[in-house]
Amino acid sequence: MFGLITRRRSLLYGLGLAVAGAVAPVTKSSESDLDSLLTPKADDPQGGSKPASSLEGAVTLEEIEIRARDSMAASVYERVSAGAANEITKRWNREAFDRIRLRPRVLVDVSKLDTRIKLLGQDLAFPILLAPTGGHALVHPDGELATVRAAGTAGAIFVNSIASSFPIEEVARAARGPVWCQLFIKPDRGLTRDLVVRAENAGCKALCVTVDGPITGIREREWRVQKELPYRKSANGPGAVSAKIEPPGSGYKPAVPDKVTWDSVDWLRSFARVPIFLKGILNHEDAEHAVQVGVSGLIVSNHGGRQLDTVPATIDALPLISERVAGRIPILVDGGIRRGTDVVKALALGASAVLIGRPYLYGLALGGADGVNRVIEILRTELEVAMALTGRPSIASIDRATIWQS
Repeated sequence: MFGLITRRRSLLYGLGLAVAGAVAPVTKSSESDLDSLLTPKADDPQGGSKPASSLEGAVTLEEIEIRARDSMAASVYERVSAGAANEITKRWNREAFDRIRLRPRVLVDVSKLDTRIKLLGQDLAFPILLAPTGGHALVHPDGELATVRAAGTAGAIFVNSIASSFPIEEVARAARGPVWCQLFIKPDRGLTRDLVVRAENAGCKALCVTVDGPITGIREREWRVQKELPYRKSANGPGAVSAKIEPPGSGYKPAVPDKVTWDSVDWLRSFARVPIFLKGILNHEDAEHAVQVGVSGLIVSNHGGRQLDTVPATIDALPLISERVAGRIPILVDGGIRRGTDVVKALALGASAVLIGRPYLYGLALGGADGVNRVIEILRTELEVAMALTGRPSIASIDRATIWQS
């Protein structure tokens, strides 16, 4: 197991989460230097610390989050867990799943369960992917290198964020399975093209283009802890992440969003050699337009409630989008997924697969690659049990009839 990260080490290693900030790679030599700096002095009244929480005995994703919170620096946990503004959408993401009731069938032969799916022509053992979240060295020194190794061990696709702590090439070299790359279409077309070429040359099998982030949302909890975390240069080069909105100061500063349009998507498609997913779709009209311009797939996402507050929960937006797309391209969904029953509900409402974000970050914080793998195992096991108890022996058998209609 990778070593656990302490509160003080988190502060030294930490950078932004997702697109909130960018990080530079952490080397073994810098880790050694930090270890020496963090060794408590005998006369240091702050030297003593409580034992770090452990993966041992953790059986739910909620429990892993609670234990991770206890082992992380308070500022790091704030940044990972924070949503936008009043965090209403973040709360709705979870509550919407809780409102959906399942409609089980009994006396169905579920003695053999089949969780396999095919996505972009690739066979996957189960329909759970790891969503792009930036700055993994914020929560563990091995960062995305640990995450991608765990994904490969578990058989899950890892979507690497362009705001990763390590260069995309280094993450791809550490992979034991398929890797996709998340990025933004930036006004600097040369920069964007270079990032696409780098991702393709590194072996990334698909691009996830975030389209709900011409500028970051109002992230008050992040703003409050920003000064506690040092800034470092982006591992994938400057200017790759979304435009930022700074906390209000003594003088007004206008927001300056990036210009990103459907023409930008056409431009990207003109030279990209791998499939393109659009991430951040909530409107069924946008979904239809995406199909018409020829993208390979959609990700129904509200950025984990981190962008525009009071937009719907993703699971509430999914059915109408699924109806409009009508199976022409795959639809993935993220946001609020914490149980195997949530995965069943998403598949029943039209998703081809789901992505998780914060849960595996908490696993990473708690136990490195082992923690990420534990999160995947828990969710995969719960999915299998939910399939058995709803009388759905295969992914293909999960349909709208799995949902209890009022």
